[in-house]
Amino acid sequence: MPAESVAPPAPTGEDAGSRRIRRVVAVVALAAVVPALYLPGRVHDFFDLKIYMRAMDWWASGQPLYDYVQPDRVQGELYFTYPPFTALLLRPFALLPLGATELIFTGLTLLGVVVTTRWLLLPLVERHGLPRVFTVTVAVLLVLAVESTRETITFGQINMLLVVLILADLLFAVPRGSRWAGVGVGLATALKLFPGIFIVYLLATRRWRAAAVASGTAALATLLAAAVAPRDSWRFWTHELWSTERVGRTDYTGNQSLFGLLSRFTAPERPNQLLWLLLVAVVAGYGLWRATRAARAGEHLTGLTLTGLVAALVSPITWTHHIYWFVPAVVVLVDAALSADPGTTEGRRRRWRYGALAGGTTLLITYGVVTFQDWGVSPVRTDSPLDFVVRNPYVLLSLLLLAVLPVGRTGQNLHQMDRSPE
Repeated sequence: MPAESVAPPAPTGEDAGSRRIRRVVAVVALAAVVPALYLPGRVHDFFDLKIYMRAMDWWASGQPLYDYVQPDRVQGELYFTYPPFTALLLRPFALLPLGATELIFTGLTLLGVVVTTRWLLLPLVERHGLPRVFTVTVAVLLVLAVESTRETITFGQINMLLVVLILADLLFAVPRGSRWAGVGVGLATALKLFPGIFIVYLLATRRWRAAAVASGTAALATLLAAAVAPRDSWRFWTHELWSTERVGRTDYTGNQSLFGLLSRFTAPERPNQLLWLLLVAVVAGYGLWRATRAARAGEHLTGLTLTGLVAALVSPITWTHHIYWFVPAVVVLVDAALSADPGTTEGRRRRWRYGALAGGTTLLITYGVVTFQDWGVSPVRTDSPLDFVVRNPYVLLSLLLLAVLPVGRTGQNLHQMDRSPE
């Protein structure tokens, strides 16, 4: 006969009190460390946000939007590069004092971090019986600690708005078959072309209606901008969109994409376009194939995470603040580790393997690529294996995660279809 399971003894009041004290100490200690990680980023001084606001002032004075240029020590000349629809949303902020705009952008980013982290963590907390407040609080602090969040806040970027739109759509609206499914992805695509990969993901997973809604939403937003600013819209879509030099040096180490990796081999010359397109085709095909498998298994978080990593790899320019997608990847890995059966040898191996990868990923994205390194202002070629690893950590990590994120193995769906955003 199988041995009877024995329930663990109920914790005494003293045990519960000690556990509560340890958790409070852990949260306070982590909260004390996180601000120190932001000190190197103070030099950014909302640099990108200031470009946006100055470009809006320039535009409001009657000048062509895409003529605005601002010098930069590392990148040379930087321009306003977002689609016209984004300019329409940014323009009202130029009417406010710059300090107020900085406060609003920072507050919205912090709110976005809290909301999206709760969306990612609550299903895991409920499934594994983790302490809810403590787990979510620690997770929020860790997300605030990673380089992509730090760079988003200190540069004054809009990345968390895109993340909120994408996660709300792909974790809740699309799996539930909501009539609004696709709207979030469509708006994100109209704001910044990077999220357009998620429309491809919807097509690959045969979410035809959501893909059509996303495409229609992006098209309507773009046409609205064209009606308000026809000349600037025509110029963006016919010329500026294809000018990657407007965004900055592709060989700079902060560009953690496949094109950036290749550019660091050939700097100051541009890499072979055919080779890059071949790598893009292979990586996109493989990554979206795995994302599709995850979606069909009901693993929506894994599917969108793989898609986000594909987008980061195949985009010509992927700055470190663009790569939020390591955060949900860590959640998927932690869930896989906790779901592994510790009673079997294979289960213990899986728990150790996924737990170690989750921990290693967290450490790497917290230290980052550019926060504590000055990569100089001149193009420098990658000329050693060590340089290759040190200058391409996010690229290599993204490729690794594309291959090893668990798909269809646990038989469980971290985000149930009947859940709704809280």
